[in-house]
Amino acid sequence: MTTTAARASEPLLLTQRRIWIIFSALIAGMMLASLDQTIVSTAMPTIVGQLGGVEHQAWITTAYLLATTIVMPIYGKFGDVLGRRNLFLIAIALFTLASIGCALATDFWGFVLFRAFQGLGGGGLMILSQAIIADIVPANERGKYMGPLGAIFGLSAVAGPLLGGFFVDHMTWQWAFYINIPIGLAAFAIAWFALTLPSKKATRKIDLAGVVLLSIATTCLIFFTDFGGDTEHGWTAPETWAFGAALLLSAAAFIRVEARADDPIIPLSLFRNPVFVNATAIGFTLGIGMFAAIAFVPTFLQMSSGTSAAASGLLMLPMMVGMMGTSIWSGLAITKSGKYKAFPIAGSVTTAVALLALTTLAADTPIWLICAYLFVFGAGLGLIMQVVVLVVQNAVAPDLVGTATSTNNYFREVGAALGVAIFGTIFTNNLSGKLTAVFTDAGASPADAGNATATLDPQAMEALPEPVRDGIVTAYADSLAPVFWYLVPFIAAAFLLALFLKQVPLSDVAGMVARGEAIGGEEAERLEAEHHDRRQSVQSESGSGGEPVPADQVPATASAAAEPQPEARN
Repeated sequence: MTTTAARASEPLLLTQRRIWIIFSALIAGMMLASLDQTIVSTAMPTIVGQLGGVEHQAWITTAYLLATTIVMPIYGKFGDVLGRRNLFLIAIALFTLASIGCALATDFWGFVLFRAFQGLGGGGLMILSQAIIADIVPANERGKYMGPLGAIFGLSAVAGPLLGGFFVDHMTWQWAFYINIPIGLAAFAIAWFALTLPSKKATRKIDLAGVVLLSIATTCLIFFTDFGGDTEHGWTAPETWAFGAALLLSAAAFIRVEARADDPIIPLSLFRNPVFVNATAIGFTLGIGMFAAIAFVPTFLQMSSGTSAAASGLLMLPMMVGMMGTSIWSGLAITKSGKYKAFPIAGSVTTAVALLALTTLAADTPIWLICAYLFVFGAGLGLIMQVVVLVVQNAVAPDLVGTATSTNNYFREVGAALGVAIFGTIFTNNLSGKLTAVFTDAGASPADAGNATATLDPQAMEALPEPVRDGIVTAYADSLAPVFWYLVPFIAAAFLLALFLKQVPLSDVAGMVARGEAIGGEEAERLEAEHHDRRQSVQSESGSGGEPVPADQVPATASAAAEPQPEARN
């Protein structure tokens, strides 16, 4: 009789139907993670006002990005070593449970803690989705799948702020996290039944020392930048430089450990690959400019332009349209032509133009002009994001796809965390001083002005006298718009890097096929058809009044194709 173990030894048949079923699970997971990165943006003023954390609001985004950044290389390497299916399910479950914690949080720092736990799950969803696509689709066809994954991020960039604004205006901000529960359950169910991938066993010692040191170095980096830009500490504070020293020591120790590790979490050999280094550097600089802008644009629209939370979310719609359009189009164009170099070049120029335009934003800027700027910004991002991931995956061996994908994303998220931390600190420091001045000029004592600033939200603002409201609007405009100037040089650096990006022919073999774990293309379709014919024959003989055909007489490959689920979950 054919056993589960015997079936597990059979290669997976990557037919087009199976690929699309697996892709549906990846879309669900990607939607869950990317939606939460943006849904907080329009709800943030209300959250920090009610929980008392206006001066520390950048930590809501920083905590999520820090946790996401730390776990990305872990998910990437463990996925290569142990298989990706169970890790994907764990990431969904962790993210959903943390969402419940965020909704139930009663104080600001408790909320930040659960945001960090969300990041631990979200990092896995982002990395594993991209790595699984590389496993099942060859690089020369991957663009048409990577494009929709990038479009999901664009959709979330609007759906998140829009939903967040709706919940703030008509319900409570907690619903921005309650909504993750049904989405998480649906994503888990789809992944459980649709994600048919084999499990593996580790054959070499896992690099736990590298995991610990990388986590320490990443944490120290974020604290170093946050403390340095904080008025409470500053760049001359001893605790700031303590984190800086710890960063250097842990980074040096990490490099030393990786050079000697049997199976390093981030193989240093990757950095001898010029295509990988170039594409990863583009992702790093893009992360600095992209996430810093996305994190605070809805806040600007809500507080500086005087729009409601829901309206500020709706105003992000042009950005979604631009990002989705260019992401899908670039993916299809790369699949058709096999060329990718022109897209990061065009994307970086487009993004830089949009950032320059955003520096002119003010409280009296027409809404249609803001929408035009955001459309251009989204279009530029859509030309770069998924293309860079495709370039990295195509430049490494199939057994390093997860590790290379996660390393590339790690440095992009490091850039994002740095961008949000540094430029968020610049914004909040300027804003805090200007808001305090607004309240003191209106006759409040310094203590009362500080309390009013810490608990300011859009609802509280409506109850204030008109001169004070006008002063607050001006404070937000004068604090945020100039920050975009600091982001332009990083996008310019991405442009220069894209000019020197080497064009490499795209592989025509999927990762699982190259590793001998699957059969793809026309051969998979042919075998699936043969297996279907055999099953039909078996069922016909069993139902025609004759003796049933014993299960052990059915060819093993037919059994494997007929019962893929036990194989996947073994």
